[in-house]
Amino acid sequence: MKTIIKIPLFLEPQNEGVWTITSPLVPELVTEIDEIDDLNSCVHDALAAVIELYQNIGKPFPTNLRADGAEAPVWFESLVMVEG
Repeated sequence: MKTIIKIPLFLEPQNEGVWTITSPLVPELVTEIDEIDDLNSCVHDALAAVIELYQNIGKPFPTNLRADGAEAPVWFESLVMVEG
């Protein structure tokens, strides 16, 4: 079964043209991307690694970040690249 996680992300541009991605609620989540188009898959992989780390050390993942089974719509923001 898949779990939907709603997680705040902080994207910081770097001088080399890459973006560093962190989360204020999950400090172990740190990754980088070259293109915004890679954001979802890169964060997915980083989050999966953090969840595995938490399981290995016996640390519970914050339950307030789970959005699956929500009784109400889930608000989220997204980055979309457009030509122009």
